[in-house]
Amino acid sequence: MTDDGFLNLLDHDSFVNGVPHATFARLRKEDPVSWNDGDGDIKGFWSLTRHADISLANKENAIFSSAQGIRLEDQSPEEYLARRTFQETDQPEHTAVRRTVNPNFAKPTVAKFESLIRELASDIVEKALQSPEFDAVDAIAKQLPMLMLGRILGVPDEDLDWLVEKGDALIGNSDPEFTDHVVDKMDTSAYRMMPFRSPAGLELYDYASDLLANRRAVAEDGILAKMMRDENGLDELGFKNFFCLLVAAGNDTTRYSIAMALSLLAHNPELIAHLRSGQYWNTCADEFVRLASPTMHFRRTATRDYTLHGKTIREGDKVLLWFVSGSRDEAVFENPNDCDLGRSPNRHLAFGQGGPHVCLGMHLAKLEVRIALEELLKRVDTFEAIDAPTWTRSNFICGVKQQYVRATKVA
Repeated sequence: MTDDGFLNLLDHDSFVNGVPHATFARLRKEDPVSWNDGDGDIKGFWSLTRHADISLANKENAIFSSAQGIRLEDQSPEEYLARRTFQETDQPEHTAVRRTVNPNFAKPTVAKFESLIRELASDIVEKALQSPEFDAVDAIAKQLPMLMLGRILGVPDEDLDWLVEKGDALIGNSDPEFTDHVVDKMDTSAYRMMPFRSPAGLELYDYASDLLANRRAVAEDGILAKMMRDENGLDELGFKNFFCLLVAAGNDTTRYSIAMALSLLAHNPELIAHLRSGQYWNTCADEFVRLASPTMHFRRTATRDYTLHGKTIREGDKVLLWFVSGSRDEAVFENPNDCDLGRSPNRHLAFGQGGPHVCLGMHLAKLEVRIALEELLKRVDTFEAIDAPTWTRSNFICGVKQQYVRATKVA
């Protein structure tokens, strides 16, 4: 579908060729608080597309609440309570849960993983380069986050392929390459109490139940074991939902950040030359994450009437914060569609940055991006695209699904 600047943001097919940046650019310029009438089971919603407005709403949870869901779909109170994680709560409840799990993802804790990430990345890249042509997403971008997910959770390596497959089915519930239950193509009401209205949620629930019943092995130093030992921690349903969140978001967002970086390098050899200079390793990850913006939006619900740019958002209205648009706002970023590896400051909104719901795994994701690229460039002489990337069919998760490349190893 060609982006003529007027694509429907509700339609997943508007994203099959990548993010419709022309549409977002027009909205930022002409209609920064725009109304979409909705379609079928999805009620109408507002879209915020400017950096300043998204930043405001992202911080003001008293007005723009997460406590009625963060996805575009409309949920009954029963469905919301059955599926919610701490992401779907406001302060002080959100803060209390976050305080429990945040130490596992804090920057000093994540820094201790550097040697492990480098060891894994080194092995992954060496294996990928055994073939002169390969899919960089499958061979590299998918592998590193998957293995790190296992280390963080404390689950066995032999379970990881299955877990990632189920996580893809959850978060990619609009893409027929990831699921047989495409959320906008069939009736998924039978799974309305499951995360993402997906049968994969039921399978992950069963896995989590086995963990709680000690029917599956889990490493004592992993986050899951720590949570199960916490007497003041989550109840059984809360644990299951948090487990699904970790499996899905803990893998896909990092994978698609690395995938975007690899695709950009493969199509723009000058970026490889810039990285080889050694000047940009401290800033490049943020720029690749900015351009990837893997979680394109989160939804909020207005708790009262609120006027913005002459538009009145009514109490109860859904409001989408389009991080993917704000991170390319011309008012904040010079040449926003260019990859500027030295961009600083880089006030992107990817991972919900700037608000209380900022992604727990943000520091880990950026570290994995940098190290994956460092290990790749140590070993390749040339790294070039064979064809164009393919993209996820989703207005929620932006990702390069495939990027076939041709690489030559350093002699």
